[in-house]
Amino acid sequence: MVTEFSVSARPLVEVRDLRKRFGANEVLNGINLDIHAGEVVVIVGPSGSGKSTLLRCFNRLESIDGGDILFEGRSVSAYREHELRQRIGMVFQQFNLFPHLTALDNLTIAPRKIHKTARAICEERARELLARVGLAVKAGSYPNQLSGGQQQRVAIARALMMEPKMMLFDEVTSALDPELIGEVLAVMRQLADDGMTMVVVTHEMQFAREVGDRVVFMDGGQIIEQGAPGAVLLNPSEARTQQFLKRIKG
Repeated sequence: MVTEFSVSARPLVEVRDLRKRFGANEVLNGINLDIHAGEVVVIVGPSGSGKSTLLRCFNRLESIDGGDILFEGRSVSAYREHELRQRIGMVFQQFNLFPHLTALDNLTIAPRKIHKTARAICEERARELLARVGLAVKAGSYPNQLSGGQQQRVAIARALMMEPKMMLFDEVTSALDPELIGEVLAVMRQLADDGMTMVVVTHEMQFAREVGDRVVFMDGGQIIEQGAPGAVLLNPSEARTQQFLKRIKG
């Protein structure tokens, strides 16, 4: 985690007047956001506020209709898709593992097929990553032999195989049983402690408070409020943020 940034340091990601429409529905309406290397940015907000669409625009899973996103000073449109997605890893709500492959093979298939990396090298790296997420003994297991939390940890390890400079997490615990959520959040906490740049869409407010460097509240395709987690989540200045937090706290 990073809490202070040099005023001269250029952000890793620069979002400038970003706009995205689905038909007549403007899902993102003039988003401006900077993300610095090593920062953990947590995005919260109601369903349909544009959170997931924003994440998908970062690595061109969604096209944009206006504005731009710069990654390392270059427009994301200037990257080849595979090049961009190697630099910006993403983990989804659904695990998206190949059911016919073991955990180990799920991790190694992309670098072997795309980068033609030798199997032995890939497997050594994959075993290191499976150990990192607490699944060293599950290398030979198939997805249907793993719990939801274990599958999601495999998905995180798979994204890390490409050695990304930034990780995107889109509601990665929302499909999990409550008792499995903690094991996935623990892996994400460790990534943050290790200095990984992360953008996390979540409803896990405790995680946002404890791990985030900054919380961004979105609604109606706009950023309504952003700042330190304690400020935004405990003492928000905007009425819409207050309303949202009151509602989710019951």
